[in-house]
Amino acid sequence: MEALNPREDGTYLDATFGRGGHSAAILERLGPGGRLLVMDRDPEAIAAAREMSAAEQRLEVIDGRFGELRAALARRGLEGEIDGVLFDLGLSSPQLDDRGRGFSFSGDGPLDMRMDPRSGISAADWINSAPERELADAMYRYGEERHSRRIAARIVRERQREPIATTGRLALIVAAAAPGRERRKHPATRAFQGIRIRINEELDELRGGLAGALAVLRNGGRMAVISFHSLEDRIVKRFISAQAKGDDFPRDLPVTKAQLRARMRPIGKSRRATAVEVARNPRARSAVMRVAEKLQ
Repeated sequence: MEALNPREDGTYLDATFGRGGHSAAILERLGPGGRLLVMDRDPEAIAAAREMSAAEQRLEVIDGRFGELRAALARRGLEGEIDGVLFDLGLSSPQLDDRGRGFSFSGDGPLDMRMDPRSGISAADWINSAPERELADAMYRYGEERHSRRIAARIVRERQREPIATTGRLALIVAAAAPGRERRKHPATRAFQGIRIRINEELDELRGGLAGALAVLRNGGRMAVISFHSLEDRIVKRFISAQAKGDDFPRDLPVTKAQLRARMRPIGKSRRATAVEVARNPRARSAVMRVAEKLQ
């Protein structure tokens, strides 16, 4: 909230509603003339948002991916009119805790992993049909799993015996294929992350969402992004840096800083959760927040 600095009469977008924690905090700071739009692609999150909106006239719900936020807000005549955009990336706690969604390796459940179960291919369908190299590349690229090739080879062998349908079985296969284990980290952590990001196209969604946020923000509007792993944070950092630099002219071209037309400026340095915050919410331990403001 300190980063967004909400105005009482401002218009804001919570691009990752989840279960509405951030949205409730923004609404507390808005006056009667304020407005909050919320987005999510998870039907359970949308149901929770609609329940909140029934008692809150300042809240409007948008069912969709945040990678498409620019088009969604343009249809409402709000391009260039938003005072602040918030992204809280990755999984929400309800998604992670529900074994039926297939995100967690800590319990056994159907291997789905889709943030929107209404569309796309499930993790089970992909795991049981993708070529070995595609499996390995996804775990390496999106999960930074060093043993991705060994794990992919083991997955292919195991699926030939019987299709892999549950998170528990996949976690056992990964653990058996990965030599050694990282301290305080389940051996399936990186593989599951890579598969989930691939299934939901999360990094492409993020790139689209950041570009969309820049388009819908008014001059002086702020964007706050909370990420939970290095791949996400790297994309956010590079995006803000590129927009702060402006036009990409050759280095030896005689242009002034003003002529580069910077579009954003970073607000402070990246921020991490404090020890007190992590003690209250252990899942915040890897969170990094970056904030930027749109320039004229």
